Amino acid sequence: VQLQASGGGLVQAGGSLRLSCTGSRRTGSNNALAWFRQTPGKEREFVAAVNWDGGTTSYSDAVKGRFTISRGKGSSTVYLQMNSLKPEDTAVYYCAQDRRAMYSGSVQYWGQGTQVTVSS
Repeated sequence: VQLQASGGGLVQAGGSLRLSCTGSRRTGSNNALAWFRQTPGKEREFVAAVNWDGGTTSYSDAVKGRFTISRGKGSSTVYLQMNSLKPEDTAVYYCAQDRRAMYSGSVQYWGQGTQVTVSS
C-alpha cells in the first residue's frame, strides 16, 4: 500500500498551503483518511480526519476553524487546506488510512511525510 503526500513547503505566518495524499487505486476508498503531524522530540499528533464518504470530519482543537479536510465520496485522495498558518503549525505532516470506514483512530497505513514550515 502506498500513500503519497505532497504540497508541503515554506510559507509565511498567515499564509495558506494545501496538502494532498493519494492512495493506490485499490486502497483507501472505503476507509476513513486522516492527517497527523509531528515535530522533533514530540509524539505524532492527530490533526484531522474524514470518513469514507467525505460527509463527516473531525479536527484537533489546535487547527479547528483554520484547516479543512476533504475528499470525494469513495475517493482515495484526501486534501488538507491549511489557512491562517502559524509558526506552531510547523511540522512534518503525515497522511494515514484508518482501519475502518468511520474514523476510529486505528491507523492501518501511514504515508510518507511532507514538511510544512511556517515562518514568523
